[in-house]
Amino acid sequence: MNQNNNIYDVSAELEKEFGKIGSKEREDAVNQAWEEYNAQILLDARKNAQLSQSELANRIGADKSYVSKVERGLIIPSVATLYRIISALGLRIELKPA
Repeated sequence: MNQNNNIYDVSAELEKEFGKIGSKEREDAVNQAWEEYNAQILLDARKNAQLSQSELANRIGADKSYVSKVERGLIIPSVATLYRIISALGLRIELKPA
C-alpha cells in the first residue's frame, strides 16, 4: 500500500503559526488576513474598472498614495471613504438579511 507522508493537520499548522483559536495572536492574524483580502478586492475592482490609482484618487478626493496604501492593506478606509471608492468604481454595496 502506498503511504503519503505529505498529509498534515492544517489546524495544527495554523495553531503553531498563529496561536490557538480565540487567542490575541490568532485574532490579529485573522484580522490581518481580512484586511489583505479586502485590499485585494479593491485593487481588482479598480483594475476591472480600468482606472489608475491617480484617477481613482481624483474621483474620491484623495491622493494616489492613499489609494496605494488602501490597496496594500496598510490603511483601512473609513466607511464613508469605502462608499466613495465603491461609487467611483461604478459599483454598489447591497446589504441583505442573511
